Amino acid sequence: MSIQTVNEIHAALQLLKSKEWVDLTHTFGPDSPHFFMFDDAEFKTLFTHDDGFFAQKFSFPGQYGTHIDAPIHFVPDTRYLDELELQELVLPLVVIDKSKEAEADNDFTFGVQDILDFEAVHGKIEEGTFVALRTDWSKRWPNHEAFNNKDEEGNNRIPGWGLDALKFLFEERGVKAVGHETYDTDSAADFRKKGKLEGEYYVLEQDTYQIELMANLDKVPAKGAIIFNIVAKPEKASGFPVRSFAILP
Repeated sequence: MSIQTVNEIHAALQLLKSKEWVDLTHTFGPDSPHFFMFDDAEFKTLFTHDDGFFAQKFSFPGQYGTHIDAPIHFVPDTRYLDELELQELVLPLVVIDKSKEAEADNDFTFGVQDILDFEAVHGKIEEGTFVALRTDWSKRWPNHEAFNNKDEEGNNRIPGWGLDALKFLFEERGVKAVGHETYDTDSAADFRKKGKLEGEYYVLEQDTYQIELMANLDKVPAKGAIIFNIVAKPEKASGFPVRSFAILP
C-alpha cells in the first residue's frame, strides 16, 4: 500500500469524523421490550473488582434489542450471520417518514403509494440503498405496554411494511436491505390477516438482512446519510444484537 493510499484513507476517516454521527441503537437489558415468544434477557455478574476484574455473562435470544436478522432466520439453506460480507453492512441510507400516519393509525401498513409520494419530494430511491421505515415507534421504548400497544382483545396494534411495498423496493428499485423500529417487518394488522410474517420472509428470501427495533430515525435526513451495522460474529447465528449508526451528510 502506497503512502498516498494511506493518506487518502486517513483523510476519508477525518472527513467522516467531522460529520454528525447518530446512534440508531437502543440500549437493552433484562427489562427491555421483546418479541412475546422470547424469555427476558439475563445479565449475570461472574466476577467483581474484588476478584480482580469485572466480568459478566449475558443470555438472550439472537433477535433481542436492536438486532440484525440474517437470511437463515426465516429461509432454510441460506446465509448465516457470519457469512454476510462486511461491505454489505455499510450502505447509503434512505429514511421514509411515516410517523404521522402511524400515530393517526396504529395499524398503518406501508404501501407502494407511500414510496411514490416520497420519491415525488426526494427523488427516486437509488439502487443498493438501505431503506428504513420511520414510524417513531422507537419513542415508546422501553415501555412494554406502549410498545406492544394491545387493544381490548389483546391484539398488538403496531405499524409496519406491506408486502407490495417491499416487493417494489427490491424488484423495482433494487434496494439492498431494510430496517424498521418495531419487532417485526409486517404490520400487526397484516400478520393477523395472513397468519404469517409474509413480508419478513420475503425480505430474507432476497439473500439479505434487515435491522429491527431501530432508534433515532427522526434525527436522520431522508437521504444522504450512510448506515453502519456493526455486529459480533457468532458461528452459525440467525441474528444478533447490532450497533447500528448513521453518519450524516
